Amino acid sequence: MAVTTYEPLASSDVTTTKTLLHESIPLTGTIVSGTYGTFPDDTNIKNYTHGMFQSVYDYPYLSSSANHIFDLTVGFNATSPLSGSTGVTMQSKKINMYNEFSQLLLGFTGSANTFRDFELDLALDGVGTMKEAFFVNFSRLLYKDEIKKGTVSITLGTGSWATPFSDAVGSTTKVLTDSNASAIAGTLNTQGGNYGVLYDGDSVARGVVFYEAGIAIIGTGAFGTRTDFNSSSTPLYSYTVGQSLVTASISSSCNAVRNRIQNISFNNTTEINSAIYFCRVPNNKYNYSANPTYVSSSKIVVKNIASDTPVTYITTIGLYNANRELLAIAKLSEPLKKDPSNEITLRVRLDY
Repeated sequence: MAVTTYEPLASSDVTTTKTLLHESIPLTGTIVSGTYGTFPDDTNIKNYTHGMFQSVYDYPYLSSSANHIFDLTVGFNATSPLSGSTGVTMQSKKINMYNEFSQLLLGFTGSANTFRDFELDLALDGVGTMKEAFFVNFSRLLYKDEIKKGTVSITLGTGSWATPFSDAVGSTTKVLTDSNASAIAGTLNTQGGNYGVLYDGDSVARGVVFYEAGIAIIGTGAFGTRTDFNSSSTPLYSYTVGQSLVTASISSSCNAVRNRIQNISFNNTTEINSAIYFCRVPNNKYNYSANPTYVSSSKIVVKNIASDTPVTYITTIGLYNANRELLAIAKLSEPLKKDPSNEITLRVRLDY
């Protein structure tokens, strides 16, 4: 009968590591507006009956090949001057969207049901507030475990509706980056994770990005003061950004933003945690095999003469728990020769 032996693992034989993998994610404006169908009725844009946000896909959303890229919505705080305007379209929904993101990412202030304002700095001191904003909620498929700090770039057009990226004045693009953020500085840890500030080329803060949540928040000031923010046709022609948030529906304002997205790029992060086991094979053990093919006619088949030292070939490692129940199996890329003259340490890594 074959005898099975086990080699115990000491605490010093086990260690853990963390590895961060990054991918570059480019989102071109043509996917966001115009690739599939006639803007703004692209077949890769899904609007909902509730009208609170719209979803952007990389392919017509009814196709089984479509992947969700991000959701887009707008909102403002109840203390915003816009909330006091007369006849605000979808006012409660716009306020609810702002409050939902605020509660999720910043939490309440000291008093219950009092929502924090998003700010264009890292102080959260009530100064430099962003009471009206556009929210870009990236799909987990894209940002994985988090967005890598210092890699975000959002290029926006601030020109007319018809030519958002250039007009008679010249180039009207604005590039927002979080170049001041890094793995060790330039961010603030909040309830929704770390966030960094998005600055334009003039070092003016225009928004923020929450890395673990995968959400970019762009202030209305990033789009300038165009009077034709929503459309080149009446009655939307005279809308500024602020007027759009008051009079236009959420979907219409989202279309205006999509029309001005030239490019979005960032690096995502995948965190791989590993348990590493150092399996040590002493010189005086595992020199024989219980495999039936190891012996033929009562002779060890890998020995040429009887006086030769025993030898085996290691091909597989099994990891067992304290009850000797098999938990994992590791296969070697090629058999390793083992005899009493050598010892082997095998490194087994389990990723999770």
